[in-house]
Order: sequence, then C-alpha cells, then structure tokens
Amino acid sequence: MKTNFEERILQMTKAHQQLIQEPNQKLATENGIYHRYQNPVLTAQHIPLNWRFDFNPLTNPFLIERFGVNAVLNAGAIKFNGKYILMARIEGNDRKSFFAIAESPNGVDQFKFWDKPVVMPETENPDTNIYDIRLVAHEDGWIYGLFCTERRDPKASKGDQSAAIAQCGIARTKDLENWERLADLKTNSAQQRNVVLHPEFVNGKYAFYTRPQDSFIEAGNGGGIGFGLSDTIENAEVKEEKVIDQKQYHTVYEAKNGQGPAPIKSEKGWLHLAHGVRNTAAGLRYVLYMFMTDLNDLTKVTHKPAGYFIAPEGIERVGDVSNVIFSNGWILDDDGTVYIYYASSDTRMHVATTSIAQLLDYVTHNPEDGLRSATSVQTIINIIDNNQKINREKNTMVNLNERVSL
Repeated sequence: MKTNFEERILQMTKAHQQLIQEPNQKLATENGIYHRYQNPVLTAQHIPLNWRFDFNPLTNPFLIERFGVNAVLNAGAIKFNGKYILMARIEGNDRKSFFAIAESPNGVDQFKFWDKPVVMPETENPDTNIYDIRLVAHEDGWIYGLFCTERRDPKASKGDQSAAIAQCGIARTKDLENWERLADLKTNSAQQRNVVLHPEFVNGKYAFYTRPQDSFIEAGNGGGIGFGLSDTIENAEVKEEKVIDQKQYHTVYEAKNGQGPAPIKSEKGWLHLAHGVRNTAAGLRYVLYMFMTDLNDLTKVTHKPAGYFIAPEGIERVGDVSNVIFSNGWILDDDGTVYIYYASSDTRMHVATTSIAQLLDYVTHNPEDGLRSATSVQTIINIIDNNQKINREKNTMVNLNERVSL
C-alpha cells in the first residue's frame, strides 16, 4: 500500500510529464510576419522535480520543496546535434540566477531540461549573479556564451545594497556541457549589458555588439547598440565603441535599447533583433524591434522598420516585471524557418515562428519611423491610396472582361 508521501510523488511526476508532453498549438497570424503559440515553452514548472525536492522521507518527511524556482526566462538558443537548445536563465526563489539547458525535438514544445544545471566556472572575482546568455557558434569552431555578470559596486555605501556593476562574462565550449571561462570583456564603458559576439571574424578580429551605459539601471549619456573589435577572445578588449543604433526621442527605444541574439546573415544583409525600452505611467515597457546592417559594413544600418516587432500581449503582460518582452535567442533552420524565443514579463519563455523570407520582406519594405505624427498619418494615406489604385485597376479589368464576353 502506497503512503501519502509516495502518492504525492506519483501525482507530481504525472503532472510534470503531462506538462512536458503537451502539444503546443500554433496560433493564427495577425500581422503576416510570425505565428505565436498557445503555451509557453518553458516555465518554472518545467524544472525537474529532483532539482527542487528531496525525495528521501527520512530527511524530508513533509515533502517540502527544498529549492524553489521563481522564473525561467531570457534563454540563449542554438541548434545542436539536431536538437533545438535553449540555455535558459533560471531564477531561484533566492533571486540568484544560473543557467540550465533544455532541448526539444521540434523547437516549439516537449522542451526537457538536461540532468543537471550548467556549472559555469568563475573568475578570480566571483560573480554574484549571472544571466541572459547569448549563444554563438563562431567561425573559429567554438560555441561562445556571452552573459551578464553582476557584482556589488565596491564604492557603494553599506546602506546601499542594490548598487551593482554589470559586465560581460565570456565562456566557450564544444559540447555545451564543459565550459571554459575566459576573462570578462574590457571596454571603456562603466557598465556593459547585452553584449553579443558577431558569428564571423571582421578583418581578422572578434567583433562585439555592446551596450555602453553609465550606471547599472540607467543608460544615462551612454546607451544605444555599440560595435567594436578585439584582437583576441581570450582577453577580449574593445578599445573603441561606435554606436550604430542610437536611442531616439518618442520611439519604442527612447530610454534604452540593446542587441538581442547574434544577427542572422541573409543575402540582403545582417538581420538584427533588438529590444527597446520606453517609459510609461505604469513603468518601463520592453518590446522587440528589428533592423538590418550592410553585409560588408556592420556599422551601417540599411533598413529599420518603425515601431515594435513583438510586444507583450495577454498573459505575456503579467509577471514579475510586467509589460516586458525580451529575447536573446533565435534559430535559423535549414529550411528557412526562424524560431524566435522570447521571455514575457521576466517570468516564462515563449516561441514565435516565421521565415527568413518574411523577415526580409518586413525589414526591407515596412516603412521607417518618420519621427512625427504627420509622417505616420502620411504613411497610412499612402497605403490607402495604393489600395484604391489597385481596386480601380481591378474594376477596370472586370469591366473590360465583361465587355469582351458580350
């Protein structure tokens, strides 16, 4: 006869398996650019039970959750050994974040975590918190993980326990299991977050997308997506940062903006997915937007559609930090499908699917921001006028066909 302890374990195990195995339904597209999906792909409930519970009745007779997980968010992404890999940020109830890898056979559901979380080596200056990793398969043969390493500001007063310094941590691997920690990226900026490694050498050097800012939270006089080169990756140093995509008044990226995942190379240019932040009466609002840079000159933005690409909708708006969409991982598949992985409200992971053809059409043909209300109205009028012209041409053809038939 099973005890209540054993029954609870069976019930939890069954519910966990059902969660992982539940099919994820593709939703109808509303904008012609991408498809959302009904369910998140990763949540705190996806964390393996044996990470959270001690199943020994002698040491845990009440079957209390010993390690609570608050959120699963901001995952780097890569296709590896035929599997769709998410290296997610796991935030415990203790507020410390770490990385863990989940894999899926199809990229939209059945994500299952590997047996253990990632053991990320520390430097001589230990990290207090690590998060928001970008995975990049570089042409040098290594897979790199660039992430934010956070430490308390040593200049802060004893009474200030929130002041922090953020920098870019760098690690590399061949198998996603064994990681070699390299020195943190050096730049002239006081703080660095959202740093991304370009997947190819540029003039024989390693290229980085940076986000220089003055303080841990506020971009201040800094901000914008920067670009810089380093002679080496083992002791990477960007001596000069050039901002290639600036903050702009009264846009979706007026307060802050930063590179998402590494850009995707296409026949027309490098496709970039970025996040933009603006202030509202309800607090900061994070959305995703896109732009394209020249194939040969990575500092030259050639196309940039107005407004946001993805913004939080429905349940996505609710969570630890509400009204937030953030992405640091996408996968281009061999058939041209693009899997965009994004977190909502710092709580859970979602997927949206599109194609490289749709993204190119969107980026190159959607109008740019005219930065004034009048230009927005003119954009709409141009669309209306074009549609009216098409309708007139259709009516003319119908009338001609009717006359011929008579």
